[in-house]
Amino acid sequence: MVAEIIAGEVVLSPRPNDPHAGAQSNLSVLVAGPFRFGSDGGPGGWVFRVEPRIAFGGDIRVPDIAGWRRERFSAPRRGPIEVTPDWICEVLSQDSTAARDRGEKMPLYASHGLAHLWLVDPELTTLEVYRLLDGHWLLLETFVGDAKVRTEPFEAVAIDLSALWSERT
Repeated sequence: MVAEIIAGEVVLSPRPNDPHAGAQSNLSVLVAGPFRFGSDGGPGGWVFRVEPRIAFGGDIRVPDIAGWRRERFSAPRRGPIEVTPDWICEVLSQDSTAARDRGEKMPLYASHGLAHLWLVDPELTTLEVYRLLDGHWLLLETFVGDAKVRTEPFEAVAIDLSALWSERT
């Protein structure tokens, strides 16, 4: 189970199914190489966490992947991370998390000034890329299938989306 604090209540959600877990794991590897470590011609300069506990006011949420520009990141010794990420990716699970990710988390993230949000759907093989503009989410692009993408905030290196769904059966 994944536990989050929502409006003062502990809310438990089941662990994701394998298509979700595979896309989450694969994407974290794809962005960390060039954007954390500077490999494959990437610029480095980012810190990533998989399923971090992040405080958004009184709520503690657990996004699938979060990234901070290194100069903004401060890791606590205990408790949730207090610094709003620069980028979050939520991997949608049609049977459990998609409605919560879109209906609850997107407005919460916007209200706390998250700059970039990706929604990955491993069932539909889509990536939706959002930028916060004047407190509202602007859908920049939707990529489908096995596209190689250069998109915000990681446009410096192409990301091959086929790697996200390559383990699908």
